[in-house]
Amino acid sequence: MTSQRTRDRMLSRLREQGIKDEVTLSAMGEIPRHIFVDEALATRAYEDVSLPIGFGQTISQPYTVAKMTETLRAGLPLGKVLEIGTGCGYQTAVLSKVAGEVYSLERISPLVMKARKHLREIRMSNIKLKHADGTIGLPDFGPFDGIIVTAAASHIPDDLVHQLAVGGRMVIPVGTDEQILYLIEHINNNGISEFKKTKLEPVKFVPLLGGTN
Repeated sequence: MTSQRTRDRMLSRLREQGIKDEVTLSAMGEIPRHIFVDEALATRAYEDVSLPIGFGQTISQPYTVAKMTETLRAGLPLGKVLEIGTGCGYQTAVLSKVAGEVYSLERISPLVMKARKHLREIRMSNIKLKHADGTIGLPDFGPFDGIIVTAAASHIPDDLVHQLAVGGRMVIPVGTDEQILYLIEHINNNGISEFKKTKLEPVKFVPLLGGTN
């Protein structure tokens, strides 16, 4: 259940679900998703479901990871990317395959340690993990070509929006009871910075919280 054949079946299902970006699909085919979940759940790692990773957090279902990564890329190479909510590190690993440099923030200290262990296991060297409040972002390291938020915000955080480079894109779930995935694009309109917001589709994430623990 953790073989390359199992991963290939996942990719076939993602294509059937409408994922078209072969760079994203290739990245997800290379990353062994089963090492990012508890051993007892490894046989379910490639099913299209979210799974618990402890501390009230989850690893997103493969479709959601693929959709957010494909949307962030928009068919173009990514330079520097900021991820808010490292979790177990799976989305981080996928981003590392499609971006030049990945900065990832996680507010829960034991999850940072878990993610570091997983990412060392697959020898990813272009990732910088930080135990920090993701709602603030990393202004000292921006602007970013892409920002991906893996927890649902009650509103679109200005602090993150203003860390987007011109031409940059942010993918973020927004809402409490009902959550919608949004795409935010930083556009230069005749010398004036504008932020275009596009609703994508309903999603279900744990809430985005401030602070650290």
